[in-house]
Amino acid sequence: MLTPKTDSELISRFLAGDQRAFADLVRRYQSPIRQFLRRLSAGDHALADDIAQETFLKMFTSLVSFRGEAGISTWLHTIAYRTFLRYVANRSRLEFVGDDSMPEAISPAPTVMSDILVEQLMKHLSLDERLMVTLSVSGGMSHAEIAEVTQAPLGTIKSHINRAKKKLARLLGSEEECI
Repeated sequence: MLTPKTDSELISRFLAGDQRAFADLVRRYQSPIRQFLRRLSAGDHALADDIAQETFLKMFTSLVSFRGEAGISTWLHTIAYRTFLRYVANRSRLEFVGDDSMPEAISPAPTVMSDILVEQLMKHLSLDERLMVTLSVSGGMSHAEIAEVTQAPLGTIKSHINRAKKKLARLLGSEEECI
């Protein structure tokens, strides 16, 4: 039997008792959610993986209540973001490097190292800037979708993305926006 192609088909099959459908959903969204959380945590892979696991556990227990008003990707990003915020509020383990300690321009590497570089550069952004630029650029979300995930006003989203792009461009030694 062919694997269903749409999220709706997978959700329906999971709700009908097909555990493989859930595994297919996890495979489909595991990488984007982990990358999102790695960027939010400024490269803390262990933390990102822990929160991603918790996100998928919550998806497993809550999929029955998924209303489909937004896409499952937006719904999962919302779960991941809220789980991340709870973690930060309880543990305050995240590193943030202020503007005053920004290094001189860094040369981007067009290799596997570029992902590591991006995660390290995220330390120079505020948590809100990390969130908005990651959802926009890496997640490919529209401003309206970002508003759904974060519950932030559109103007705030736009200003955080703009500020983040300018900081990252400055770090990369570019006068133009780097994203």
